[in-house]
Amino acid sequence: MSEFDTDLRSIQEVRNLAVAARQAQREFFHFSQEQVDQICAAMADAAYREAARLAQMATDETTYGVPAHKRVKNEFASKFLWDSLKDVKTVGVIRRDDAQRIIEIGWPVGVLAGFTPSTNPTSTAMFKVLIAVKARNAMIISPHPSAVKCTSETVRVMAEAGERAGMPRNLIACLTTVTMPALNELMKHWAVSMLIATGGEAVVRAAHSSGKPAIGVGPGNVPVYVDRSADVMQAAELIVKSKSFDWSTICASEQAIVADSPIAAQLQSEMEKHGAYFMDEAQAAAMGKILHTANGLPNPKAVGKAPQVLAQMAGITVPATARVLVAKLKGVGPDYPLSREKLTSVLGWYVADGWEKGCERCIELLKFGGDGHTLSIHCRDENVIMAFGLEKPAFRIVVNTMATLGAVGFTTNLSPSMTLATGGIGGGVFSENIHVKHVLNIKRIAYGVRDWNPDGSERSPQRSDSSPQRSDSSAQRSDSSPQRWDVSDAQIEEIVRQVLAEFRNK
Repeated sequence: MSEFDTDLRSIQEVRNLAVAARQAQREFFHFSQEQVDQICAAMADAAYREAARLAQMATDETTYGVPAHKRVKNEFASKFLWDSLKDVKTVGVIRRDDAQRIIEIGWPVGVLAGFTPSTNPTSTAMFKVLIAVKARNAMIISPHPSAVKCTSETVRVMAEAGERAGMPRNLIACLTTVTMPALNELMKHWAVSMLIATGGEAVVRAAHSSGKPAIGVGPGNVPVYVDRSADVMQAAELIVKSKSFDWSTICASEQAIVADSPIAAQLQSEMEKHGAYFMDEAQAAAMGKILHTANGLPNPKAVGKAPQVLAQMAGITVPATARVLVAKLKGVGPDYPLSREKLTSVLGWYVADGWEKGCERCIELLKFGGDGHTLSIHCRDENVIMAFGLEKPAFRIVVNTMATLGAVGFTTNLSPSMTLATGGIGGGVFSENIHVKHVLNIKRIAYGVRDWNPDGSERSPQRSDSSPQRSDSSAQRSDSSPQRWDVSDAQIEEIVRQVLAEFRNK
């Protein structure tokens, strides 16, 4: 078939999936919390069981990363994520504040379109499906063109498990023909309510420009500062382990070390013990020529590769034992290509005398392609840690842990997520790890608590007693009765059911 035919077929696929998802979501809207949770648990269990197979598929298809590490990410985005979601209430009355006299009710957004990257294709799909369905949304996954098979297989596994547990057919789906016209159609289709874009700058910009509500994440040029107060042996081990995890395909992986001068030599020595190879100036220059394209974006051929593969590409020799390659750099910016984000097993290296100088260098790195994302610090001086937390333009400051797994919430208590928002300074709306609350609308019932009079005075409404009252009684009151706080959760949910029944009959 011609390219034109492929474009038309891909557009029609989007239209079919979007309309079907909208119909399924309208049905799913009436499901109880128990039903929703049974469906999500079944999907999480199925994804967890298939974690290893899907990880191998992702590596085979994209050529990125390490299958065993991708399995860890899949397990994290299925079982670990579900453990953080399972007790969250998203249906009916989710919260009531008797003191403020406000009742909150969960409400879905609608049909979500989730754009997933080639670096973490299966785990990101799992994550987006689970948070969407937990909030009673539909989800259409748009995979990266180089990861269509593994991503669509992930969605198929989860969809079949969900449907066996009672989920409406077509509630979750995945594009199988990915073209630019299809992406544009998905972003602008009337049935799609919100976009969640995880990936390269182009897809994030397109999502933000679509006219739809969009959650987009930017790049992460993550600096790691190692202070003179740090446990240097621990820092060295964690940095190498983190940077070599899945060959640095998570955007929160460390990109450049900023070492405090008194411990710099020791840190280098300890890192070498764990498999870090420090390149000489000529080797670093050769490496700098292959990691990015002419416009500064990551070279797809070099993403997620072992040091030995990169060395062969660059025409240099490195030890067979090397787990990460380190380049000593003199500055930050376009003249120093290895100071950019490197989604592969290469680190930059800087030495700074004191935390103030280290702070300045970290800010330089963040502003060169990582605004709002993540910063890592190894330090035992709480004053220095707080200074970094207060001053750095990053919304995740991970301390004494692997940046890769700390930022996503695996080795820290941040919300487990495969979409790390960068706030206003990074071009986004949110500044935290995206989770179910970001795809859940909340309606509020708010009772009057004070009166306003034309003369400008305020007074509290008369009540029958000094504290709010609740009652499960459905007894009628006369209009002249004092106002009481007597609406129970059960009564509210019954009212909601009646309204929905009327809505269905229209």
